[in-house]
Amino acid sequence: MAALMNNVWLGTETGILKGVNVCKKIATNYCDLKKLDKEKEVTAMCWATEEEQQVLTGLRNGTVQTFDLEKGEFTDQQDCSGAEGVFRGLATHGDAVITCVESGLLKVWRGSDKESTEIKVGPNVRRMRQNPAKRNLVATGGNENDLKVWDLQDPEKPIFRAKNVRNDFLELRVPVCVNDMHFIPDSSKIVTCTGFHHVRLYDPSTPRRRPVLSVEFDEYPLMAMGITQGGNSVIVGNTHGAMAHIDLRKGQVLRAFKGFAGSIRSIECHPSLPLVASCGLDRFLRIHHIPSGTLDNKIYLKSRLNCLMFSSASFDTVDPEEILKAKERPAGPVDEEAENIWRQMEEVTEGSTKVKRMVSEVSTRSTTKRKAPAET
Repeated sequence: MAALMNNVWLGTETGILKGVNVCKKIATNYCDLKKLDKEKEVTAMCWATEEEQQVLTGLRNGTVQTFDLEKGEFTDQQDCSGAEGVFRGLATHGDAVITCVESGLLKVWRGSDKESTEIKVGPNVRRMRQNPAKRNLVATGGNENDLKVWDLQDPEKPIFRAKNVRNDFLELRVPVCVNDMHFIPDSSKIVTCTGFHHVRLYDPSTPRRRPVLSVEFDEYPLMAMGITQGGNSVIVGNTHGAMAHIDLRKGQVLRAFKGFAGSIRSIECHPSLPLVASCGLDRFLRIHHIPSGTLDNKIYLKSRLNCLMFSSASFDTVDPEEILKAKERPAGPVDEEAENIWRQMEEVTEGSTKVKRMVSEVSTRSTTKRKAPAET
């Protein structure tokens, strides 16, 4: 039950699934700390369903584990190996699990009895992300592997393939490195961040395959990105610990967030609150207030952090187990002598308090009058 109260879930390099109750600033490790293995590093994670009852974690060794929040333990695991590279994306569609590995094999696992679907999306994949509104659509991108959008119901070819920007002022080809992307809500647009410090906006509904907007931030690779409510802006973070709020309508940097050290690996904006969570190599979970840019919470989690996601648990929720324990806790023995003393005490009313104040004021004045003047 306590796992249901966690506001943020994180995956680490050491293979630990961490749940953080931000209200109490308590972090819980959901694994056997005596059996930590580098091959069980958590490289991707997602919710099994929209009800957020289970967390799926993708491990370096190709295993997908299922963690049940109500039971507070891992209940299932599935072998999803068979291709080179670690998981670069993990999602679900109905009963199927969608995985994408670094070597470029995107696979839809429909259970042991049914055939799985394989899609080759190109090598050196850095990120695969699902469209939350149309869950049959996924986007992929990577190093020299530009943005593509795939329909899992018709996987023969991508429904959108981005085109690289024009050559630079020296007529040299601009390299491609897509590190993260997001589908913009209530729109066909997709926003990406690149290893060459660009944020680019694409609109597949138009004939144009090149980005309709391109914004630069700092001079270091952008590693992670989160999209704010409404989809009008994004939060991006780079390898040197810089994080910024970028407006996609005006194409400008609104604010830079402070307090980081080390590469940022994952960023996610809360679905209903103006908060953004980030984590990375410095082992801290940070939660910023987006409009003001202030750091609301900073929690040290002891391990290098790869990925995170918010839960729908309220930031003001009280653990129901604690309420039950308080109700079941037996009351202590009543001290009759103390009770009698309290009963015999005279009740102090407002009138008696006023009389006491008047008496004290009169006595103070008389004392002041009787004081002899100081000698000069």
